[in-house]
Parts: sequence; structure tokens; C-alpha cells
Amino acid sequence: MNAIAAPKSPAQNRLEGFALTAVLQGLPTFAAAVLLLKMVGAPEIVGERYGAAIYVVLASLVYAAIAPWLAAKFPQRFVHIHAPMFFDASLSFSEKIAQWRSQPGVSLQLMTTMIMMSLLAVAVVSAG
Repeated sequence: MNAIAAPKSPAQNRLEGFALTAVLQGLPTFAAAVLLLKMVGAPEIVGERYGAAIYVVLASLVYAAIAPWLAAKFPQRFVHIHAPMFFDASLSFSEKIAQWRSQPGVSLQLMTTMIMMSLLAVAVVSAG
């Protein structure tokens, strides 16, 4: 017996795209920003209790809400901040991630982010 998967609702597809954009693109960017702020001793965000976590979560959510809109409105200018496959309704959640990871630019981005986060973490721990 062949099973046919039920089509994904537009709301579920948007939620998946939003979540993937926030977690895979926004979170590393803003976590690195918090580490950089901690390293330079800027107390505005990192000095408050849970301030860094609140900043990273809110900034990632705002990024995920704005990035697809900016990429659609200005495709030439914001081509690198948006992953269109995150919003492809024909792909499953795991297929969206697999297609995103298979792009050459993404693997360079992931490697750069990993090295940068590692160096910033060592610098923050060494500084204080």
C-alpha cells in the first residue's frame, strides 16, 4: 500500500522557514555578537542577568521575521541573508536542512562561524 503524505499547510511551512532562519542563520550571528560584547566589556547587554540570552533570542526572531521580506524586496542586495529552501513547501523539514547544508557557501559559512565562535569563547574565558 502506497502512502501519500498530506500536503503541508502554508502556515506550517512558514513556521518551519521562520524557525530554521532563526536557529541556523540568526542564532550564530547574534551569539557571536554577544561574545564580542562580553570580550570588549560592554555591559549594556551582557551585564544584565539573562540580558545576553534575551538579546540573542529576540534578535534572532526579529532577523527571521525581517530577512525573508528584505530578500524578496531587494533580491540583489540581500541574496546572502535568506535561504529560499527554508520556505519551500515541497520539502520536508529535514530535506530543507540537508539542501541548505549541501550548498558550498553554507559549508564555508558554518566553518567560519565555528572558528569565530571558538576564538571568541577562548578570548572571553581568558579575559575574565
